[in-house]
Order: sequence, then C-alpha cells, then structure tokens
Amino acid sequence: MDASTLHRFPCTTCGSDLRFSPGTNVLLCDHCGSEEVIEGAAELSDPPIVERGYLQALRNELPQAETSEIHVVTCENCGAHVEFEPDNHAAECPFCATPVVTNTGTERQIKPSALLPFGMAEHEARKRMTDWLGKLWFAPNGLQEYARKGRNMQGIYVPYWTYDADTKSNYSGQRGTIYYVTQKVSVMVDGKARMQDKRVQKIRWTPARGRVARFFDDVLVLGSRSLPKSYTDALAPWDLSELEPYHPEYLAGFRAEGYTVSLEEGFKEATDYMNRMINRDVRFDIGGDRQRIGNIDTKVSQQTFKHILLPVWLAAYKYRGKTYRFVVNGRSGTVRGERPYSAIKISAAVIAGLCIAAAIGYLMATKG
Repeated sequence: MDASTLHRFPCTTCGSDLRFSPGTNVLLCDHCGSEEVIEGAAELSDPPIVERGYLQALRNELPQAETSEIHVVTCENCGAHVEFEPDNHAAECPFCATPVVTNTGTERQIKPSALLPFGMAEHEARKRMTDWLGKLWFAPNGLQEYARKGRNMQGIYVPYWTYDADTKSNYSGQRGTIYYVTQKVSVMVDGKARMQDKRVQKIRWTPARGRVARFFDDVLVLGSRSLPKSYTDALAPWDLSELEPYHPEYLAGFRAEGYTVSLEEGFKEATDYMNRMINRDVRFDIGGDRQRIGNIDTKVSQQTFKHILLPVWLAAYKYRGKTYRFVVNGRSGTVRGERPYSAIKISAAVIAGLCIAAAIGYLMATKG
C-alpha cells in the first residue's frame, strides 16, 4: 500500500473515510455512524512491542521491513515534516499556522513500533485550551475571541524515541565530613576591639572509590524540532506502560509528524540524561556531607531503542504577525502554550493601580 494512503480506511457500509474515535478501540464513520473495531488492538494475541538494537540501526542493519517511505511536506517556517493526504494541494502548517503548498517528498524512516492512542476527543481538548486561555491576565481581546470562536484543533501524533541501556560505572572521588572548631576572632563592641570565641565549620576530605550500576528503561527523547521543547517536556508525564503496538488504524483521521531528530542525535540527549543520573548515584554512593567526583568511567551495553508516537492536540494562533501555539496532551489534557500580552491592558492596569495608590494616599493624608 502506498504510504500516502496508509492511514485511510473506507467504511464498509457507505465508503466514506473512517476515523479513529479517541478513548476507544474503534473506527467511526461520521457519515453513516458505522463503527469498526480495530483488529488486534489491546488483545493478548498482539505481538509484544519490540525493542530494536541501537548499534545495529546505526550500521543500517535493520531489516527492510522495519523501515518505510513516508510522504511528507516540510514547512519552511518551522521545519515540521508532516504527512499530508495526496489530494491536498495547499494547507496550513498545524505547528505554526503558516500557509504551505504541499510539494510532497518522500523520506525513508524507521517505522514506529508503538504509540499512545488519543484518549481525548477534539472538543474536550478545545475546552481544556479555552479554559486555560480564559485564565490568562492581560491577554489581547483577539486571543479571547479566538478561544470563543472554537476553531478546531489539529490532532497530531508527535514522534519520540525511547532508549534502554545497561550501565556500570567505576568512580573515584572524595567524601567530605563536616566538623567544627572554635576560633578566637576580633569583634567591635562599643567601639572597642575584643576577642570572642566563634564556631567555624571545616570539612575533612577522604578518598572514595566505588562502582554503581543502573539499567535505564525508556529514556524519552523528543524526535521533533517543530514545537518548543519546553512545551513538550511540560506535557509529561506520559504513561508509557499504556503503549499499544503500532496499528495504522489509530492514525485514521489524524496527522503524523515524521521525526527530524535522528536516532543518533536522540541517543546523545538520552546519554546526557543518563550521565546526570549516574552522577547523582555516585554522589549518593560516596556519602558523607559533601562529595567531590574526580572521575567516572562508564561502560554501556544492551543499547536498544523504540520509535513511538505520542498524541498531541495542537492549535496555532497568529497575532500581529507572530505565531502563538497551544498544545494539549491527548491523554491527560495538560495544556501548555505561548501567549501575547496586550500593551493597552497592561498600561490600563498600571494607570488604575497608580490611581488607587494616589487615592489611598490622599485619604490617609486627609485623615492625618
């Protein structure tokens, strides 16, 4: 099947396109109301989610069946690589609201092995977003009007990598033990110098060596550069224990973004996280009141990875030529976003505050 038509499933009753219904395991026809159960979804007979060899993938030794060509359009503004249907000739980038012409190209990518299906419908996500927007102080009226209009959000499956690794680390350093001594110090009392006892903190350092070990499971790394990482990080936590083996039916009616962070780039970010955790383990193992780490030698083995897709509801809003984006976790409903400020409202608030302060000052002066 051609990759561009992979996520289209015709209704057996009327022939219209089916879409995945969030929070269920069925495909729904909006035209005639028919439902079709996704075969194999959430069944014990489903094959387990496979971890793939990281070093094997770097050597391009993955089986051909684990990679595929996807048809994507690249947004020149934000760099998003988003799958579009072949009959779309022009569209708006869901990540930055920039008009793009779908000059579709193909990319060979590692197939997703798992995903978290959308658990929240679009109208629920929109309500979460509008409630969040309604709590923003000093937001322009245009932003509030945008929320009231109820413009539909885009359902996007965002690419992530997960990494596993077994680590064993030998370290050397120093353990610090705090102790106190009493010293005579000069102080001024009534304009005269006097000697007084003062308790002074000292640290006694002793050599420390040891070994720590940790197995890292599912270190999560964003595989996209289209959204600010601070926002996607803030959508966590993701319950990865609920991952489902990949079924293209879950993507029916939704878009999927191709990864733009390579497997190797993602592993470097995962390694930075692992090193921070190992550093923490070493400090805990050294013990004492203070720790100095001289050297850590880590051996890494059993590196594996998965390419997974996580569900995000997305809206992009343009205000005075700048794009502001709102993202909603498609499972938990957590909202994050950018927001403009209204200079008029801020100025009005400042003036009102000054007037109130002046009025209070006047009342206090007249009472005095």
